[in-house]
Amino acid sequence: MKQQQLTILENRCIAPQVYRMALEADGCVPAKPGQFLNLQIGGCYLRRPISVHDADGCRVTIIYKVVGRGTQILADMRPGQTLDALTGLGNGYDLADSGESPLLIGGGVGIPPLYLLAKQLRKSGKQVRVILGFNTAAEVFCEDDFAALGCEVTVTTVDGTRDVKGFATAAMDAAPYSYVYTCGPEPMLRAVYRACKTGGQFSFEERMGCGFGVCLGCPCKTITGYKRICKDGPVLRKEEILWED
Repeated sequence: MKQQQLTILENRCIAPQVYRMALEADGCVPAKPGQFLNLQIGGCYLRRPISVHDADGCRVTIIYKVVGRGTQILADMRPGQTLDALTGLGNGYDLADSGESPLLIGGGVGIPPLYLLAKQLRKSGKQVRVILGFNTAAEVFCEDDFAALGCEVTVTTVDGTRDVKGFATAAMDAAPYSYVYTCGPEPMLRAVYRACKTGGQFSFEERMGCGFGVCLGCPCKTITGYKRICKDGPVLRKEEILWED
């Protein structure tokens, strides 16, 4: 974990209530696929955890959705303003288990952290297939980003206005896959878990206090006991997940 000052280079809306923010740090940003930043936002007591979308040296990109006061303040910020951030947080995805043809499944704002994962998998020569799940065609974002990496991209929409009608799992059987990586809301993760025919890694969303395992405010029960989503997660392996009703 590092505490760094990030200067905003770009902050723009890319879909309804969804923003892409590019930032430059005062040093190299430690970031692995699946890790997150914890941002101090003026006027808010708790920091806001935001997944890393992309990172390269001193530059990092996040994609976030406006869902409350903190993210609205973030959306109103302009290039040149700075943010205090804790970087290099969380246990990210392990690429060693991917096999030759991994499947990446993202739903809504669970999509952004999969980009850096896809980027590194493609660099290692993997055939990457990506399923992006949305409610409607108007909400689609990041499709071109994944396609530019050479990924095979499928969009699903609940209302059927784009590509495959239904939830993200509706497109899982279209092609074989060697492993699954996924991030999204818990109902989607549960559905992917039930449909998945291989091993996998699941990234969970949870409210956090500190973001680095001290406050114990984000515990999740697993088959080996309780784990902290902020430090032991947010990525958990399929084999250790224990769903609670």
